Amino acid sequence: MAKGKLAIVLHAHLPYVRSKVPGSLEEDWYFQALMECYLPLLKILEDSAKAKDLNPKLTISLSPTLLSLLNDEELKTRFPKWLKVRLNLLTSVERSQKEAADFLAKNINIQLDNWSNCEGDLIKRFSNLEDLQVLDILTCAATHGYLPLLRENIECVNAQLSTAVREHFRFFGKTPQGIWLPECAYYEGLDSLMSQNGLRYSILDGHGILHAKPRPRYGIYAPICTKNGVAFFGRDSDSTLPVWSSRQGYPGNGEYREFHRDLGWDLPLEILNKNGIKEPRPLCLKLNKVTSQQTSLNKKDFYKPEVAANTVRKHALDYLLGRKLQLQKLYQAIDQSPVLIAPFDAELFGHWWFEGPSFLYEIFKQANEQEIEFTRLNDVLRETPSIQLCEPCPSSWGQGGFHKYWLNASNSWLISEWSKAGRAMIEICNVGVEKKSDLRVIQQAARELLLSQSSDWSFILRAGTTTELAKERINRHLKRFWSLIESLENKETFSESTLIDFEEEDSIFPLIQANDWKTLS
Repeated sequence: MAKGKLAIVLHAHLPYVRSKVPGSLEEDWYFQALMECYLPLLKILEDSAKAKDLNPKLTISLSPTLLSLLNDEELKTRFPKWLKVRLNLLTSVERSQKEAADFLAKNINIQLDNWSNCEGDLIKRFSNLEDLQVLDILTCAATHGYLPLLRENIECVNAQLSTAVREHFRFFGKTPQGIWLPECAYYEGLDSLMSQNGLRYSILDGHGILHAKPRPRYGIYAPICTKNGVAFFGRDSDSTLPVWSSRQGYPGNGEYREFHRDLGWDLPLEILNKNGIKEPRPLCLKLNKVTSQQTSLNKKDFYKPEVAANTVRKHALDYLLGRKLQLQKLYQAIDQSPVLIAPFDAELFGHWWFEGPSFLYEIFKQANEQEIEFTRLNDVLRETPSIQLCEPCPSSWGQGGFHKYWLNASNSWLISEWSKAGRAMIEICNVGVEKKSDLRVIQQAARELLLSQSSDWSFILRAGTTTELAKERINRHLKRFWSLIESLENKETFSESTLIDFEEEDSIFPLIQANDWKTLS
């Protein structure tokens, strides 16, 4: 039997893209993730848990913003209608597309049933899987703020962590022990704030562990622990590259579904309009396969589901054999049982790589035959008799391995805005409010500040994709923040109708505590 274990870690996150407008781009982001990733993922985990001789184990972080979206009753009402629009559009395809369209329609109907059977309560399903010891559920910073860039005001870092812990307890009835640090970004001393908030372990990119002081005896194949009692695991690139790389890994295979070709660009405008869609855009309706990475989008062949399913089985076997060989070599080289840490963005499985959930099911299914044992991060900590004391190295899993993707010419202007707003929030919270009515104002200011700090908007500004949307979101939250703070500073009564509008649109973190921004001693 292979010596050692494999820990797959998924990071499930979306920014707070709640929108009052049905059919908006933000709504599409969320509903596409539901249809292609979170519903299929839950189904394969539940099926694996029920199957004989399968022992699925997975660590997953559920960000507070994603949990808020999953819990939103209005969005729950809209989602089935969104799916039915897509089913209607699939009836308009040409004869040559029928096989791929029928398969996609069947898949959408499966997800519609998947949704209806639980009445849209995905959070309960995640919680049940944790009770079955299939999942280890981690939290994330409240709005996925890039913590190293907020450290000038450590109270802002503390508020990201404490708000997240409070939200996790609200949804799951228990405090989280682990956290996915946004972008796996770490700076010196962050472990102290983590410890103060009851967070005991997290994941870093490999170099965050390998460059720790002193150098870890077992490299990235065992956790390390800081003097503040926080454990860190390191990403193993050999276990992740075959899965996440679209060029060198499995997702780029010619038989898999093509992500970028979408029926929303191909259907006549008349048909789109008839279904309430004003202009051509991606609609999560993909009928083509990769074919080859050199093939232009308009020449991609149609998707063949059975061929893709066979390819998934082969790739699952290839992946397991690779990990088996890796573990055998490591066991011969070190004097304790190694653990391979394979972290991924959850939306790789289903959204970016359509066959991803099936791949997970297959590796769970084939694991016994290949003598691979899965584990969760909390299990690793319980089973490790002693952990080396080390201080991790500042790092991230972004391009270049440090902070430059979130601090560059496209988005560096944000740092001073966050810093100025953070100082103002700390000053107000230190003073406190005189009137009970002002408590709502300061709580809403806290929400707006947290929402402005989302690293997703910085990422988009650097990537150059939907930059206008990102700028609008940042500026909207900051503008609202300052209007609320200035009313408190000037001891003016804030407009009740405006406050209600803010609370209805940015209705996140109902248990938010302004005390989280008080100066830390």
